[in-house]
Amino acid sequence: MTSIDRSDLNACDLEPIHIPGSIQGNGALFIVEPTSGTLVGFAGALDEHVLGQKLADILDLNWETLRDQTPAQGVHISAPVVFSGRTYDVLSYRSDEHLVVELLYSEEARPIDASFLAQFHAHEARLERAGTLEDLANEAALAFHRLTGFDRVMVYRFVEGDAGKVLGEYRSPGFSSFMNHHFPASDIPKQARALYVRNKVRVIADVHSQPQPIISASSKLKSIDLSDSALRSVSPVHIQYLKNMEVGASASMSIIKDGQLWGLIACHHHSPRNIALTNRMASQALATSLSRLLKVREEGEFYQQRIRLRTQEDAILSRLGDECHLGQFFAKSGSYLATLLDADGFAAVQGTEVYKVGASPSEASIRELAEFVRAPALVKPIATHHLSVLVPSAEAYKNIASGLLGVTMPTEVPTILMWFRAEHLQTVQWAGNPHKSSTGDPSTPLTPRASFDEWSETVSGRSRQWSLAEIESASRVARMLLDARNNSRIRQLNRELTATVQENENLMRQKDFLLKEVNHRVQNSLSIVAAFLRMQSRGTSDEARRELQQAERRLMAVSLAHRRLYQDESVETIDLSRYLEELVHELFDTLDGQWRKSLQLDLAPVLIPTDKAVTLGLMLNELITNLAKYAYNGAPGPARISLSQHLQTIQLTVSDKGKGIDGTVSGTGFGQKMVQVLIQRLDGTLSFEDNNPGTRAIVRVPITGDKD
Repeated sequence: MTSIDRSDLNACDLEPIHIPGSIQGNGALFIVEPTSGTLVGFAGALDEHVLGQKLADILDLNWETLRDQTPAQGVHISAPVVFSGRTYDVLSYRSDEHLVVELLYSEEARPIDASFLAQFHAHEARLERAGTLEDLANEAALAFHRLTGFDRVMVYRFVEGDAGKVLGEYRSPGFSSFMNHHFPASDIPKQARALYVRNKVRVIADVHSQPQPIISASSKLKSIDLSDSALRSVSPVHIQYLKNMEVGASASMSIIKDGQLWGLIACHHHSPRNIALTNRMASQALATSLSRLLKVREEGEFYQQRIRLRTQEDAILSRLGDECHLGQFFAKSGSYLATLLDADGFAAVQGTEVYKVGASPSEASIRELAEFVRAPALVKPIATHHLSVLVPSAEAYKNIASGLLGVTMPTEVPTILMWFRAEHLQTVQWAGNPHKSSTGDPSTPLTPRASFDEWSETVSGRSRQWSLAEIESASRVARMLLDARNNSRIRQLNRELTATVQENENLMRQKDFLLKEVNHRVQNSLSIVAAFLRMQSRGTSDEARRELQQAERRLMAVSLAHRRLYQDESVETIDLSRYLEELVHELFDTLDGQWRKSLQLDLAPVLIPTDKAVTLGLMLNELITNLAKYAYNGAPGPARISLSQHLQTIQLTVSDKGKGIDGTVSGTGFGQKMVQVLIQRLDGTLSFEDNNPGTRAIVRVPITGDKD
């Protein structure tokens, strides 16, 4: 577009048009206290004595029904009423804590009969058959002329910078044409656009009528919010604007698409003209149908463009191949990437490498643009058709790169892809000179522009705009290139990993063979030692025999741990409960058979390092030997062995019901010394408690942290 003076725009945006304190002259307004139904304010042809009266005493309506049916947000329409000898349409809405009732004069009301509905559906059918956007806009202008009777109807779309452009038009003889003309954003200020979203039909029946002030005992009600009002008076600035256009009445219907103000149906008439509520609602319904058709049309065009782009994307990316380097791909496919997005040039920057084709800036300029694009385009693509606004130095090469679309691929060294579009000179037709003079002084009264004569402006430094489908396509190209590159790397890594796995499998087979051999030799060696101990026990004293048997049991604990280590899948950890259970059964097998009958095991699964399990096995061997010797004076008796884990601590308990102890370990030989060494190695504690009767030996050991 063009550069508009923002000072006037901001001043217009500050005008509080939603609280004018008055209404137009073609109706009446009542402000009611909802609980009592008492009139606390009014506007229109009434006397002040009505204040304080019940609304039901003034209007022939059911006040409670009207109050209950008026929503918290939006407008409720009731049946017409007769007031002062005239028929009025009734609508109500809520404003702050009050309920507002409005009467709209309905002398031109048309009944909603079969003929009316048939005409309405005929309008919808003509809109649906329109082939192009221009045809649709022109058909819409004609349909709204027939619904409203206004002499000039324009379909007005908001474009860049909130300016507007007339896409379609109907005009009676004597009205000038604004077709394809632009209107500056200041013609419809910000707060007016917000009200158009909320209040979708706006009628100014007579630009020359005098506003009717709100009368109320409370000064607050004189500035009540009338955002939902159909009678809200109009800004004096806008009234003068219409007078400058030589318009006697106007109406507008909002075109809302996805909750946003897409445009307006703007209606003008030379003389005063009202629109009955029936026709207003029909106009709103037709505007909704138009919004739906516009959305369907735009989505259809977007879908078709997306399908076309995706087909071309697949064709281009098929050139990448499995092993192609990105640099090689850009060198041979850059021109195809440029054509994909209808760009005049394409460039890719990866580290120190620059690849470019077509009409592109110099390499130094491309590097500057790449640095500008790199970080923000990681989040979403950068797209502009006016590059020199974002990068002032781009003014020097605007003839070849006024438009830029850039994305960043998050490779190890970021890869920046950029598409360029050359300058596209265009002539914009304005309805009057949009460059209004401004003093910049906020105290200066607002004045509308007075001229709407055609005014032409040549726009430079801009390219054709990038469509949403094209921006999405650029993002997809970057993502697909990255995916293809990553997939190629993954395939290479898979090949390398497969080779490594095969090597490891060979090593594991060799390890299994060695483990079997080692286990066989260790078990043979332990068996030889055990046999030697048994042989030495023959012919010796009873004391020596007992010590040799004890040594054999210790040897058995080590042998069992070794067998368990070989059988389990893990060589670093072992299930302590399974190991201790087997160890206990083998130890008790060497004792009197009655021990097995009185043995109780309560072992919770605990995974611990293998070397710690062996040490605990030796510890348990000593505790069981001590129990067998001293608990029942060598005779069998009840014994209980339990294993549990509390957080990172293991607790092993060996208890009996024997004679008990006085806090010291019986015996003074090698076994007691071995217990002390083992508990120190485990970095644990050993305590003896009274079992009432008998003794409990409690071993507490941390799962990790052995002392070497």
